[in-house]
Amino acid sequence: MPTPGPFHTRRLPSLAAKAVFAVLAALLAAACAPAQAPARQASGSAANRAHIVLVLPFDNDSGQPSLDWIGEAAAELLSSRFRSAGFDALTREDRMYALDHLGLPQGFQPSRASALKLAMTLDASSIIVGSFSTRAGNLIAQAQLIDVPRLRMTQPFTASGKLSGMIAIFDALAWKLTCKLDPQLGISEETFIAAGRNLRVDGFEQYIRGVTEPDHTESLRHLDLAVKLMPGYSPAWMALGREEYNSQEYKQAAAAFAKVDPSGPSGLEAEFYRGLSLLFSGDYPQSQQSFAAVARILPLAEVLNNEGVAISRQGHDATTLFIQAAADDPHNPIYHFNLAISLKRQGKSLAALNELAEYLKLRPGDTEAQSMEEAWKAPAFHPTDEGLSVGTPAAQTAAAPSSQSTAAADSQTAADPQERIVSTFDATAFRQAAQMLNEMDAARLATLPPQEQARKLSLQAQGYLDRGLLLEAERLFQSAVSADPNLAEAHAGLAEVRERAGDASAARKQAQAALQLAPSAEAYLVLGQLDLAAGRLDQAHTEASAALRLDPSSPAAQQLTRQIAAKEKRRK
Repeated sequence: MPTPGPFHTRRLPSLAAKAVFAVLAALLAAACAPAQAPARQASGSAANRAHIVLVLPFDNDSGQPSLDWIGEAAAELLSSRFRSAGFDALTREDRMYALDHLGLPQGFQPSRASALKLAMTLDASSIIVGSFSTRAGNLIAQAQLIDVPRLRMTQPFTASGKLSGMIAIFDALAWKLTCKLDPQLGISEETFIAAGRNLRVDGFEQYIRGVTEPDHTESLRHLDLAVKLMPGYSPAWMALGREEYNSQEYKQAAAAFAKVDPSGPSGLEAEFYRGLSLLFSGDYPQSQQSFAAVARILPLAEVLNNEGVAISRQGHDATTLFIQAAADDPHNPIYHFNLAISLKRQGKSLAALNELAEYLKLRPGDTEAQSMEEAWKAPAFHPTDEGLSVGTPAAQTAAAPSSQSTAAADSQTAADPQERIVSTFDATAFRQAAQMLNEMDAARLATLPPQEQARKLSLQAQGYLDRGLLLEAERLFQSAVSADPNLAEAHAGLAEVRERAGDASAARKQAQAALQLAPSAEAYLVLGQLDLAAGRLDQAHTEASAALRLDPSSPAAQQLTRQIAAKEKRRK
């Protein structure tokens, strides 16, 4: 088995990804053709997705080198909030790629001119530049927005507060910048700040130090601390999985990747590398499941190939998957190599030789493949014979999963070669393809009547709300209300978002709007929570009872009833 390469991403899509993009583009065109979308369908999200934002690390004007990590933290936090608000905010990996492409060091602090060059390399529409300083225990952050096409820079936006409240400070700054990027977005500042409420400053510091630390051992130490302090923070688990994968600690890497939110922006990437980690550690059934999960969403050639390898290592036939991989990316020699081996095991001798010849055209210096070709063409081998049958003991031995180490697997003989693994992941291509799928969904949504659009948007928003992603949930509930102002569930959803964000006035307003449209347990629960917090126990009891009448099995309504009873008991 070949030694896996280091964990990395690259900005340019592979040929396989381009093939998928072509199919997706055709489907997108078909989906868009009949669309008659409202002027601001999905709250302008299509325009936002096309708006690429690059956030650069903030300059440290505090005079304290120990706070340098805050500059990178600012870029990470702002980028995350922009993505949640529907913009295409570039990742740190994208920025690192561009710096490398321009021949600049990773710690390079660009001037305005070089920042524009960096943005153009990444096709960014806007750049965020900023700085921070400290005074008497307070953090003062300021940022400016550069419109790349027009070469215009806004006046500085500022936010400040206690250093211990750093995350809320940058969330407030992100809200101001987002309002400038899209004045009609309409998400409240309270929701932006609530989005980072579960993050700990000490845990986030460890995460930032972990992803920026060049020493592997130190990076692992920081990231281990980060996931202990913030066990629900997917980016820290993703970064930890990367480091463990790079050090060939595959079982630990697989466990870390499994902690990444599968529905989040790194979900597909994490599942792909979990599949690789399981494959290299010998857990072929679980590896097959991981690659199959990715392939159900984005069946790129590298995913299909590795799923095929996992199947083959269990002694099963994966010819169909290798055929798909070779068809999707005919210029990648590995797919022809694997297909040749699979065909040979199925007794399809002539087809196997043809695929091996295709491989050698692309990689003529491969001595293992040359030996295979000689062995397969030896007098004992007749291309017209059926060769080994899958059911024969010899074929089963040839296809059985190896129990040898990775190093021993590399020395397989020409008579019994092993399929090769594609151990690199084009994360950018996956993100681009996933974005095209989202655009297809949006195009299909635009063809629906407004009422049905609103229901589907509200259902998506509820999924985000159930995962605690308030910013994403509010954006989609707002879109649902824009599509159909009379959808009670959208108003009830907005009420719950605003209640969780701490905006009591807006939450009550939305809950009352929902109840004017239709009875709703969710809306009564929001009002009950608000009245309980305000000490209005009689009203809270009435609202909890109404919620229970509508949904007798509601755990939230039952819990609210117990909380009211406990508070009444304490009053007596």
